[in-house]
Amino acid sequence: MTRLSHTFGCGSLMLAGTLDTAPGTTGLLIVSGGNEIRSGAFGGQADMAARIAAAGFPAFRFDRRGIGDSEGENRGFRHSAKDIGAALDAFRAMAPQVSRVVAFGNCDAASALMLAKGAGCDGLVLSNPWTIESDGDGMATDAVPPPAAIRSRYLEKLTNPREIMRLLGGGVNLRKLARGLVHAVSPPPPPSSLAQDMAAGLAGFAGPVRILLATADRTAQVFESAWERSDSRIRRCDGAGHAYVEPEHRAWLEAQLLEMLRG
Repeated sequence: MTRLSHTFGCGSLMLAGTLDTAPGTTGLLIVSGGNEIRSGAFGGQADMAARIAAAGFPAFRFDRRGIGDSEGENRGFRHSAKDIGAALDAFRAMAPQVSRVVAFGNCDAASALMLAKGAGCDGLVLSNPWTIESDGDGMATDAVPPPAAIRSRYLEKLTNPREIMRLLGGGVNLRKLARGLVHAVSPPPPPSSLAQDMAAGLAGFAGPVRILLATADRTAQVFESAWERSDSRIRRCDGAGHAYVEPEHRAWLEAQLLEMLRG
């Protein structure tokens, strides 16, 4: 496996990409979420690309406009379809043996792929899609978890003797607990317009799709409250956080990607 740096055009601008080479005819296009550069948080996406390439599948990462080493203005995930399309073209040019490309995106990168109807890729792996409306591009970290997630958390606490002792010993903020209980019995909010646009975009994609949800992640919980729970494309990683940082969760994510690449 060799790692190659590359620049490619997106209109009049130059974007930066990185290819981890491998002989396979199916490749992985990694789309960064949030405002992360193509290496990902703590180099996680670079590490993932190396592991995927070691398994025989070339992997391409890139910085969208205005991020990292790429030129232009950062207009956010809602306006990144051209960036993804340009990266796909560059990937195919650098790895001409590739006849099938699976795209992977976590958080708003998954949302971007859905809004772009797959952006020309052949398969999609969509992890913890971002459905929370916000004024800007990025995380609304103070978003309240959906009622179902709060009920699940309280049920878990009620089965934990340590949490019960905290409650009996006065170690719990009763006012905060009361607010949480009120929210827990509230009806779920209607899907955001962003979630509706994502569903419409995904409906226009004809290739295979896998939706990955980290059950301990608030973004995934909000997505699930706005989505059909019985969707057969959903796979859940119990106890995982947003970035799958624990070794067993990283291994689960890699296995999901390899299944799609081999499919």
